[in-house]
Amino acid sequence: MYAVIRAGGKQYRVAPGDVVKIEKLPANEGDTVEFNDVLAVSGQEGQIGPGAGVVVSGQIMESGRADKILVFHFKRKKQYKKIYGHRQPFSAVRITEIAYDGQKFSAPELPAKKAKPARPSEAEEQGEAPAVKAKAATAKKKKAAKKPAPKKSAAKKTSKGKKK
Repeated sequence: MYAVIRAGGKQYRVAPGDVVKIEKLPANEGDTVEFNDVLAVSGQEGQIGPGAGVVVSGQIMESGRADKILVFHFKRKKQYKKIYGHRQPFSAVRITEIAYDGQKFSAPELPAKKAKPARPSEAEEQGEAPAVKAKAATAKKKKAAKKPAPKKSAAKKTSKGKKK
């Protein structure tokens, strides 16, 4: 079961449970969005129909900005170069449901995240006091001093190898 939706001027093939990065939506994280602009839907294997009356629902998982792309303008022989970067904002949407003809195809629920137990540090495992641990963390190793470069002699040699 999948549908083809249009969002942000692009087309995406989505199924329940998929996470799709689309153009930035004005909603916040955790909000539910509906995509009514459905181009096609598949009900069973091999059957693809028009997307009239189909509603695709999703939940916004996160919002952010994509990796930076560099835009470089260059004109040869004219000493013209210009460079700047761009980061496209996006919204990551998890498709939760596709509904059409009275049928609903839902995604399985996400498992609840378990909190990780706090891991004791190495100093606590060895039974050291917190003051000793803080002192050890602030102590830094001193680097060996660099030797100065050898001085060059001021006398220059002539082409025949004799000093002036």
